[in-house]
Amino acid sequence: MVSAESTTLTARQVEVLELREQGRTQREVAEQLGTTDSNISAIERAAEQNIEKARRTLELVRTVRSPIQFSVTPGTSFEELVASVYEHADDAGIKIAHCRPELYTHLYGVLENATNQNELTTTIDVGITNDGEVRVYTEDA
Repeated sequence: MVSAESTTLTARQVEVLELREQGRTQREVAEQLGTTDSNISAIERAAEQNIEKARRTLELVRTVRSPIQFSVTPGTSFEELVASVYEHADDAGIKIAHCRPELYTHLYGVLENATNQNELTTTIDVGITNDGEVRVYTEDA
């Protein structure tokens, strides 16, 4: 078994995830570990929550560590967001790694849950790396 040491997962969560990755059903895992399928389901759910928190932490850190950072408020359209990204990058002499349509698509995919009809519904923090990568973080998952 892979060690859970120094991760956000418990040893039991790793054990359950490994067995499920091997194709075993919740019932089979429960029988092997001497517990119930509902307990296995709860362990999986908790593991997925821990994984999501770790992913969000990485998003925040990548944004915070970006040399260019700015916030965008709710009500901002994607056109305005993309223009703002290019403006901040131009001011710093950084070339964005995406053309406008690619950047628009990338941001829309990342921010899908923070939008309504092509407008942001929450404040987002944007980071631009020296390599022109655009990172975003929002409090809403």
